[in-house]
Parts: sequence; structure tokens; C-alpha cells
Amino acid sequence: MKIKAVKAREILDSRGNPTIETELYLEDGSLGVASVPSGGSTTSKYESMELRDKDPDRFAGMGVLKAVANVNKIIAPKIIGQEASQQGNIDQLLITLDGTENKAHLGANAILSVSQAVCEASAASYKMPTYKYLQAKYQLANDQTPLPVPIFNLINGGKHGAGNLDFQEFQIIPTSSKSFIEALECGEEIYQSVKKVLIYRGAIHSVGDEGGFTPNLFTNMDALEILIEAIKAVEYTLGHQVFLGLDVAANFFYQNGHYKIKDREQPFNRKDMISYYVSLNQEYNIFSLEDALQEDDWEGWVELTRVLGTNTLIVADDLLSTNLLRLKKAIAKKASTAILIKPNQVGTISETVEIIKTAQEADWKIIISHRSGETNDDFIADFSVAMRADYTKFGAPARGERVVKYNRLAKIASELNSQ
Repeated sequence: MKIKAVKAREILDSRGNPTIETELYLEDGSLGVASVPSGGSTTSKYESMELRDKDPDRFAGMGVLKAVANVNKIIAPKIIGQEASQQGNIDQLLITLDGTENKAHLGANAILSVSQAVCEASAASYKMPTYKYLQAKYQLANDQTPLPVPIFNLINGGKHGAGNLDFQEFQIIPTSSKSFIEALECGEEIYQSVKKVLIYRGAIHSVGDEGGFTPNLFTNMDALEILIEAIKAVEYTLGHQVFLGLDVAANFFYQNGHYKIKDREQPFNRKDMISYYVSLNQEYNIFSLEDALQEDDWEGWVELTRVLGTNTLIVADDLLSTNLLRLKKAIAKKASTAILIKPNQVGTISETVEIIKTAQEADWKIIISHRSGETNDDFIADFSVAMRADYTKFGAPARGERVVKYNRLAKIASELNSQ
């Protein structure tokens, strides 16, 4: 079916900042709706550019009326009449229309809202759930594909927390032998247990941007100890039924060639930081280690992967920023073993799929991720199933913009189990 109408508008994300939502109608009445998330202040410089108004008189400059206008006045006239099922052609049209390497002209937020809405509308026209439509379109999986394992961010630090913890995410990962429903139950029970432990210890138990708790602890290791205590309290076995993970987000505490964290008085150089992670892994058996070094330290990433990559998942987010050229470089250098996928870092569905396929061909693990500034859009839940992602990162099992994605995965699990 051909595209009949496109309409974008400004809405608010989970941080109360403006973002863009696009509705796209086909000639048969099918509708696709897409709202675009946003990263935080630690956003990588290698991401495609989201377009902000920078008008100090509206939303402190964070408005997206320019991006909205780009959809309504520039993009819409060019894609009306196009076949919605031709995702690749439409995405290429959007890329050409923008004309920049990082989508700075029209804005990656404007472009992705249209690209995703096209995908959703076409799925609706075929009367298929989005995950099944994507599976059929890209010939990536069948209905027996296991759902991705959820990575739960239970304690928020860095820029997503209260400012007293250096590391950005303290995570738990249920064993892959659990069904998705069992994994969700595990994550939620441990989440509630963390809250009880914090209350018992007289610590702050308010939540951060991604729904995890933001306690007033003294060191980063204190946060890991809280997780271990909470896991034991609900009688899950650490290292068997559930594992620990970290999103370090090292860009946050990297300055002038050194890493400065609360756990040590003197700053770390690269060699010291890698040695620290080795000792950390020996003590806590870290399953997944994300953004452990700053985003331009290729030599350090290669060394970290060599030292820890056999037993620990070395996850690259800021290093790669869902960027195909940087991914190919990392594969060649063996600078990681897993990639975090965020569609708004690249800007179109077609480009995101190409990056995932490239990583999978190199036997890398795929983690489909939300952003810290989210919406109630649940597209990435369907997308993660269709793309055969190994893991998802949707935040804590709390707050509506996070829970809607977990609930969507639960519904997909129910659909697959009933077949």
C-alpha cells in the first residue's frame, strides 16, 4: 500500500524533554506511529545528530519544532505515494534528502520517526505483528526463535543517577535457561529486594532516569554488594540463576588521559583501569562489561577484549554508536565481543538492520537498547525479537516507559507459546 499522509508533532519524553512523534497513514487506512527517544548528556559524539531548536524561550532550547517541520514540510511531500513495503528505498530517500553523513540537516530524530512509522504502517497493512513482519521481510528468524534475555539496570549511577556513583548502570542478568516470563519475574523480584535492602540500610531509594535506584553509597563496589545482598534475600543463586553486569560509561569520569573514580584516591591510567577490571571480575564474576574505556581508546579496547573477552561479554556502545564503519573497524581489531544497538544513533531501520547483520556475521552478541530519555513506544521490543537479539536493555522493571517494553515482550512470548 502507498503512503497517503504523514503528520509529526512534538511530545514529551520520560525526562520531560520534547521529542518527536510521527503518524503515517497508508491508502488502506493502516496507521504507523513512532516516537523517538533521546540519549543523555553522555551521548557519544559518533551518533547521528538529533535536531533541537536551541530556542532559549522554549523548553530551555530543547524543543523539536524544527524536526517536526522537517517531517511535515520536507519529508512528507517526498514520500507520499511511495510503497510503504519498500523500506530500503524509502530509507535511502530520507538519507539522500538529508545529504549529510550524520543526518544533521533534517535530524536523526525526524528521519527515524518516519522510517519507523513506515515499518509499523506496513506491518499493519499486512495485518501482522511488527516482529513477524520484520522476520518475514528480512528473513532473519522463525517463530521458534527464543526471546532475548533482559538485562535489568537496578541501580543508576553516573549521569543517570544522583551523582555519587561513577558507573552508570549496575545490572543483573537472568540465566538464558529461563523463559522470558521467568526472567522478568526474576528481575522484578530482585528489583523489589534491592529497595528493601536500601531501606533496611537507611539509604536513599529514589529512582533515576532508567528506573533503577539512586542510593547514596560511598563507592561503586558498595552498589554491587547491595545487588548481591538483594539476590540472596530472594534466594536466587548468583553465578547460576542470575549474573552481574556493569555499564561503566567511562566517558563520564575520563579526563586528561585518566579515569577518576571513588574507589581509588589516585586516578587510573589505561593499564591500571584494565587491571582494575580484571580484579573486579575475579571478585564478582562480571558477566557483561559495557563501555569500560573511553570511546576513542582503540588500543585499550583491544587489550581489554584480549584479557577479559573469553569469559566476560565486552560490550561497545559509545565506541561504536551503532555506526557501521566503526563496527567494521572494531571487528577487524577484535576490540569487543558485543554491540549495543540503538536505532536513533544511526537514524533508519534499514541501516540498523545492516549493522546487526554485520555484527552477527562476526559472531558478536547483539543487545537492543532503549535510551535514558524514553517514550511509551514499544517498537524496540518487537525489533529485538525479529532481529534475533541475544539481549535487551530496557532499564529497570519499573516506570511506564520501561515497563511497556517488557510487557510487549511478555505478550510476544505468550503469542509464541500458544502456537
